[in-house]
Order: sequence, then structure tokens, then C-alpha cells
Amino acid sequence: MTLNDIKKAVVEALEDIKAFDIEVIDVRKMTTVTSFMVIASANSIRQTKALAHNVCEKMKSMDVHINGVEGEKEGEWVLVDIDDVIVHIMLPTTRAYYNLEQLWIEPPKKQSTKKISSLH
Repeated sequence: MTLNDIKKAVVEALEDIKAFDIEVIDVRKMTTVTSFMVIASANSIRQTKALAHNVCEKMKSMDVHINGVEGEKEGEWVLVDIDDVIVHIMLPTTRAYYNLEQLWIEPPKKQSTKKISSLH
């Protein structure tokens, strides 16, 4: 089972239950905790729980170990830890408040503003 297979299966499991605004972020250059974060939005607490459950079921069917699920009781933000992929399923208001994308998407490299002196 490759990391790409796991990422693809996670996204499919989210799409199956109509998650929206699904974002897959490569965080390998920023942390050693995980390789990818998948962030998705849901319309209700009931849907966040159903999405997390579907991701877990899909991983189990592929014989992929799940380290844990957090936030299922409250349901505004449910996290599924699959080692190299961490899945965040959030209500839109919670997602906007925490803005994980801004924290984890690597900013573009700034161009150098040094002047190049001409050679004479």
C-alpha cells in the first residue's frame, strides 16, 4: 500500500459522503509528524462524524492502521490520524476560524530584491 493509494482512498471516502472544499497539503518539508494533511468541510456535525467513520471504514478495508480519531463527540472538527496522512473534517465556520491551510501551505519563495551591478 503506497502513500498515494492512501491519500486517494481518503479523498474518495470523503467524496462518497459529499465533503466539500477538500484540500490535500504536502507538509513533508515542514514537519516530521506526518506527510500529508487532508482538510475537508462538512455541512453539519452529523456529516463530520459520518465522513470520519467512512474514512476509517475505507482504511480498515484496505488494512491500513488508524492511530486514532479525535473530536468525534463534539463533531465540529474531527481528526483522523492515519500516520502519514492526517485528516481534518470541519464545519465551515470552524475551518475559517482555525485556517489550517494558512498554517500549513508553504509560502511562495520571495524573489531577491538585490540589484545586479553591471560589469564595466
